[in-house]
Amino acid sequence: MPRRLDALDVTFLDEETSTAPRQVMTLVVIEPGERTFDYDTLVGVVNERIGLVPRYRRRVANVPGGLGAPVWVDDEDFDLTYHVRRSALPSPGTDAALRELVSRLVGRHLDLSRPLWEAYFIEGLEGGRVAVLIKSHQALVDGSVTVDLAQVLLDETPHDRDVPSDGWVPRGTPGGPSLVAGSLWDVATHPRRAAERLSGSIDRVQSAVGKVVQSLPVVGPVAADASGPFSARLSPHRRYVTVRTRLDDYRLVRDARGGTVNDVIMTTIAGGIRGWMLTQAEPVSDKTRLRAMVPMSVAAPDGVPTSYGSTVRGQLLTLPVGETNPIVRLHQVSYALKAHKETGVAVAANTLAALPGFAPTTFHAVGARVAETQAHHPYDIVITNVPGPQERMFIAGAPIVETYPGIPLSHGRTLSIGVTSYAGGVYYGLVTDRAAVPEPEVLGQCIEEALAELVEATGPTRVRAPRGPVSRDAKPRGMGAGA
Repeated sequence: MPRRLDALDVTFLDEETSTAPRQVMTLVVIEPGERTFDYDTLVGVVNERIGLVPRYRRRVANVPGGLGAPVWVDDEDFDLTYHVRRSALPSPGTDAALRELVSRLVGRHLDLSRPLWEAYFIEGLEGGRVAVLIKSHQALVDGSVTVDLAQVLLDETPHDRDVPSDGWVPRGTPGGPSLVAGSLWDVATHPRRAAERLSGSIDRVQSAVGKVVQSLPVVGPVAADASGPFSARLSPHRRYVTVRTRLDDYRLVRDARGGTVNDVIMTTIAGGIRGWMLTQAEPVSDKTRLRAMVPMSVAAPDGVPTSYGSTVRGQLLTLPVGETNPIVRLHQVSYALKAHKETGVAVAANTLAALPGFAPTTFHAVGARVAETQAHHPYDIVITNVPGPQERMFIAGAPIVETYPGIPLSHGRTLSIGVTSYAGGVYYGLVTDRAAVPEPEVLGQCIEEALAELVEATGPTRVRAPRGPVSRDAKPRGMGAGA
């Protein structure tokens, strides 16, 4: 019997609008290596490994008359080249041109009548580099039944991995009477679950995804409503900004001032938002605060962390953007997050990154799902911060040098920030509403400046980590709530 969509997935599909595409994305930049990596290579590696994520060859089928939740069925007309597409940047292929292309692609809706994902091979970057952009619908990746496609494409070595063919042959799509009968059987055998699926409401999603979403701690003062510079009616258009920083800078501040690398990242974001607000003549006082939804990893009830949704819960964090002193700002963030650490369930970054099958792309997708279940809470922005592998990763033998996440916008929130640490770097992906957030590239610059301000404030005895591109040979430790 085809697997039925759960209540949260139904909600994602029902709430998709022309101004709110429900897509989580990953952008990776690849350097030329000893082996050729081109469009045909990407198609080949996806074709080889897509059997590891069967849902990527399935589409959503609705039950006639709405008499039940939709089901996942094999796409009998599945065409891999429809989903894996090719694009190119005009010469000279700058990073700014890449960001502009991704900005347009991230706002483009997926075809809901086909499997809910797309991948783009982007060539023409400076230095012979290429990029791969993967977009997956929020209903597709739940971190339990299905992980993100990027997770199965990445390798720890440049050597070929033997992936046996699954010999996939699509099963025929059930007819209308069969879909209705299956829905009625589901109601008869699992009435409560069926009711939750049929409702599609956020209130009932809480019980349907109890293994993913735990109780919501609130850290720091929270006002009664969500409003501010990142609250507006969404437009159909997006901007995408990337920021590349060095992990050693965050460790330097942590070692000098205490807290964790995660604390320093949140403080950097708070300082960056403060700087951006000042450039936009937004009112900023010593009491100005913004509320962030920050999905964080926790251990499972038995104390053993797992790889996916059961280790993620939402935290409301107040960002002290009105504080002028960066070190005081850091202490305020550390104190606000202290409650999470003292619960005894916070998972250290090196533990999280070492989990079997761990992939930042899946955790970002799960974090975005958790944030959506808490959309009724008053917060201004979503921030997902995931520790990634600190060894260089490869795709079809080609080295990945940068990786940036992208979290969808919804419910009138016009900024989301995804952060991934990888191979000595900390990479930010900012998704903004093109009409509502002016000069988002300035916000990216302000984040860099906020980190520099923290580093300089550590004192004259501290030696700042060198600036510039992350070394290909860097092998630092992981980061996150416990780093």
